[in-house]
Amino acid sequence: MASVSPDTGGGDLPDSRYAWWRLWIALGLATIGGIGLWSVVVALPAIEAEFGVDRGSASIPYFATMIGFAIGGVLMGRLTDKMGVRTPVILGSISISLGYILASQATSMWQFILAQALLIGMFGSSATFGPLVADVTLWFVKRRGIAVAIVASGNYLAGTIWPPLLQYAIDAFGWRMAHLGIGVFCLVAMLPLALALGKRTVSEETDVLAASRNLIAKMQMSPSKVQALIVIAGFACCMAMAMPQVHIVAYCGDLGYGVARGAEMLSLMLGFGIVSRLVSGWIADRIGGLRTLLLGSSLQCLALLFYIPFDGLTSLYIVSALFGLSQGGIVPSYALIVREYFPAREAGARVSLVLMVTIAGMAVGGWMSGEIYDLTGSYQMAFLNGIAWNLLNMSIAFWLLAGRQKSTTATA
Repeated sequence: MASVSPDTGGGDLPDSRYAWWRLWIALGLATIGGIGLWSVVVALPAIEAEFGVDRGSASIPYFATMIGFAIGGVLMGRLTDKMGVRTPVILGSISISLGYILASQATSMWQFILAQALLIGMFGSSATFGPLVADVTLWFVKRRGIAVAIVASGNYLAGTIWPPLLQYAIDAFGWRMAHLGIGVFCLVAMLPLALALGKRTVSEETDVLAASRNLIAKMQMSPSKVQALIVIAGFACCMAMAMPQVHIVAYCGDLGYGVARGAEMLSLMLGFGIVSRLVSGWIADRIGGLRTLLLGSSLQCLALLFYIPFDGLTSLYIVSALFGLSQGGIVPSYALIVREYFPAREAGARVSLVLMVTIAGMAVGGWMSGEIYDLTGSYQMAFLNGIAWNLLNMSIAFWLLAGRQKSTTATA
């Protein structure tokens, strides 16, 4: 059988060869564009020295980038619903390139922060996460779970690939030349990939099919209520997720193992997170996004509980690996849940909104855990706080699942 080209025979059908072709392009864009979330972390010491600021001030660009990324995700999601994914990704490619070029020329801290927050975060990297995940859900039905997992792994792949490359460039050429090189590379690499996505969207029949299976009507719930519950669940799970991811390095330092051991545990956690995403995607294709969320959230809660009694060095390595295996597939599950409850024409805005809230949950959860540590002098209560938020997430997932099963039984 001849392969389906982007412009001929069957390319507008879900699960087609063209759909897979778009998937690999999306993964490439997500991996390259994901540098916007990691470069500012690697460059932090250089920025601190360049502009003569303290560690707290040098951390502001990261905070500003994450806020811009979260807001931009919603804006780009809405644009995706109106114009298709190619337009926001082209805009994102140009913005992230311009952002790094201007950042390399910054003469003051505020200029660097603006380049990071607006061009790299809000209009750049944001276009390579939520919109791409939402677009992939339109092109897959039978393999939607694994397809979403593959694209969502681009963020973790970026965190694995980019930091060592950027650190080498900074050591060899300085942070300004490194940022300039990133800007040029992103434009040269991302723009052709964005243009290759094409203007077409999946055939309208898929949207009609999704609407005809609208679970909200069967459950007698308003769309806004369902969206609110999904948003709260996303915020809660990432409040819990943030505790080990943000504080594992400091936790190991407090225990006397050294920050290098904590960094190794974080790397182990993220590495197993990629495995978790792919495995969870395979599972979701068999049991659905909501059940996959409940499974992952339950395992994450169990891993958080293990952190409390098991604080030996070997035990922490094992628990961190288990935590990575449990949490990696949770966030992509929300994209699948949105597509189970809402029609395709609303996917961009609704998926991006939920993903934005998960980022906010990570930010607030990391801060809250630090505050709890300052108040108690220990991370034990911080772990318990994470478990409490995790239980809230599990409760919402279970309630939605119970409501779905009740509605299915009533209409049978």
